[in-house]
Amino acid sequence: MVASPRNLGSGVKEKNSVHPLIMLYQPLILKTIEASSFSTWLRESDSVFAFYFILCLHTIGMLMLVGPSAAIDLRILGMARDIPLAPLEKCFKLIYTGFGINVVSGTLLVYAYPTKAVTNPDFYIKLSLIGIGMWTVTRIKKRVFDDTTLSEAARMARGAALARWSLVIWIGVITAGRLLAYTYTYLLYGAYAPGG
Repeated sequence: MVASPRNLGSGVKEKNSVHPLIMLYQPLILKTIEASSFSTWLRESDSVFAFYFILCLHTIGMLMLVGPSAAIDLRILGMARDIPLAPLEKCFKLIYTGFGINVVSGTLLVYAYPTKAVTNPDFYIKLSLIGIGMWTVTRIKKRVFDDTTLSEAARMARGAALARWSLVIWIGVITAGRLLAYTYTYLLYGAYAPGG
């Protein structure tokens, strides 16, 4: 089910109205989610455990995910050579924990503002980059850390290209995430972005 567009066939657009075909891309499920008591609580509650707490958790999760990943990447690329590479394998638990926190907190953030996320192409860019980033993390673990017979130089050589890509991808994820706050068209179902 999709929303019926405003002014369909009237030829006259209200201020801040959107072309009828664009309105068709707002499924009614978004309105249903936004009208739920939990989504409303997430958005509008004064509780310390509502939106801004979840946003803080999302930031902490990103720090736990990207920080150790970047440290491993930079070490593979030859920085801080006095730190042995093998013990950095312990960082993967932190990376996966951060990813788990981000999955939960990100889902809650989307639940608070589903229309804002789902109608924003930047949201899909971010999700795609996260998927590629996690694939890269997994490949680095397998290629660099799982074969314990390799020397440190061999490990670095095997992981160098992936480490470079990993850094670029995580920078892209962070950039896309920050742009989500500024590039949306709809904040809520049927509500055009302020100044849009």
